[in-house]
Amino acid sequence: MKSNFGRDANRSKPGAYSNGGRFSQFPMQTHFLGVLLPEDITSTLEDCRRYMNNNYGCRSGYGTPIHVTLVPPFLLPDEYTTDDLVRALQDDVVPAAAELAFTAHIDNFDAFGDRTIFAKVVANPKWTKLRDAVLNAVLDAAPGCTKKDKRPFQPHLTVANRDIPAGASAQALEALNELELIEDFPVNNITIFERHGGKWIEAATCHLEIEGEK
Repeated sequence: MKSNFGRDANRSKPGAYSNGGRFSQFPMQTHFLGVLLPEDITSTLEDCRRYMNNNYGCRSGYGTPIHVTLVPPFLLPDEYTTDDLVRALQDDVVPAAAELAFTAHIDNFDAFGDRTIFAKVVANPKWTKLRDAVLNAVLDAAPGCTKKDKRPFQPHLTVANRDIPAGASAQALEALNELELIEDFPVNNITIFERHGGKWIEAATCHLEIEGEK
């Protein structure tokens, strides 16, 4: 297991945060959990981010590593730490690796309207099973810190989000789909991300290792 526990997002967690000199009434989200991808696919999708930045000025979220989100950003209360989340994953999720790890499939690119362009991860009941197991572990570690989204779980790999110029999505999507990105990748890790200095960093990774495989 890889860990950066020396930096704890909760130690200086404010009840409100500055946004361009103004303070929000909402507390800052401190954690989220997701699945990291192999280096080759990550590199390809980072190239796609650069394409969107160079051609359309997109930069929202580009400080966050490429990932599939399992549990969206939430505020971890001060009485809990990242270590608590890791222990819950190790106790409740990692032992079930043989049931939860699987191979996922990317089928080129798609968009949520004009708002988000993403590499399309094909829906699979195994994604929902993994999401539910991880979410339950988080809630066991820190009750009430987040809640289950009632919408069907739709795994995806964000390339551009929120700052795509009006009317640009269709053209950008057409260009990206020329890559014909058709790939499989192993879903074999659960990574906890913490917010530090306005960026999300990888704080700890629990591997879903199947006996007999390395």
